[in-house]
Amino acid sequence: MSLLEHVDAATNLAKNNEVQLLVFKIDTDESSPYYAINVFKTREVVESKRHHLTQIPDAHPLLEGTIVLRGLQIPILNLPRWLNHELSDQAKQMSNLLICDFNGVIIGIRIMHAYRVVKKNWNEIHAPDSYRLGDDGLVIGDTRLDDGSLCLILDYEKLLSEVIPQAMVNVEKTVDSLAGIQIPPKLKNGVVLIAEDSKTAQHHLRLIFEHAQIGYQIFNNGKDMVEFIAKHPNPSSIPAIITDIEMPEMSGFTVIQRLKSNPETKSIPIIVNSSMTGDNNKREAAGLGADGFIDKTKSENILPLIIEKMNNMEMKQLSH
Repeated sequence: MSLLEHVDAATNLAKNNEVQLLVFKIDTDESSPYYAINVFKTREVVESKRHHLTQIPDAHPLLEGTIVLRGLQIPILNLPRWLNHELSDQAKQMSNLLICDFNGVIIGIRIMHAYRVVKKNWNEIHAPDSYRLGDDGLVIGDTRLDDGSLCLILDYEKLLSEVIPQAMVNVEKTVDSLAGIQIPPKLKNGVVLIAEDSKTAQHHLRLIFEHAQIGYQIFNNGKDMVEFIAKHPNPSSIPAIITDIEMPEMSGFTVIQRLKSNPETKSIPIIVNSSMTGDNNKREAAGLGADGFIDKTKSENILPLIIEKMNNMEMKQLSH
């Protein structure tokens, strides 16, 4: 589809703390809000009426069924229903399916129509506290379009974890992954700092660290974490940092850039925990100085990776 053909490379955007969003509507009401998703999580938009939907018995109420597209069987999730809006049969006929890729999990989400692709700086994307009441919030950020319209960014990981939980983190594996591994005293006695805007991902990381009995502190975005570190009395005592890439206010790439260019923080291991797992993003993160990269659906392996990077860093310092 032409709407998705002309987008900038994710790596170029990242250097400028920018993101490109695919903006869409979920119903035919002109006054309804716009919604958005990172372009690099999308593959294409297809017309619903051109694809036969095979229903699945006893499926989750948000899982409408599956379609076959280019030989792949793709589950279709009812996004309007998740947002408490039921489409009429006529609207469903006119609707589109947005095919997305989350860490290699390919899904389709029902939308009314794709509007356009917009470029935004992460500091133009805000996470109002009103959206963060409890763990049930579906919106994690908002921004304004050129005409002043409100555009909402949803916690798509939450939708995925509700409907296809097997595609998400297996927290039970955390203890197994640490079997036989010596936990460095600095990690055992320290507090790992985490920048993550998704409540779902926050929940998984919280469980992982609590299982392992390791201290942690979570920030809702990179800007809050960087400001906290700037006021920290002893940054060298921080054992490790975990950051997402996509976050309101400040992207993970900017977090890495800031911390690795600061002599006080450049030796703290930084692990990227992201659903943006393309090779370009991994190369960009490494180029900026990130010490490791982990796919969000495999976050149960994050502690062994932190320990490995801490040990490597310690050996490097001893050899100097």
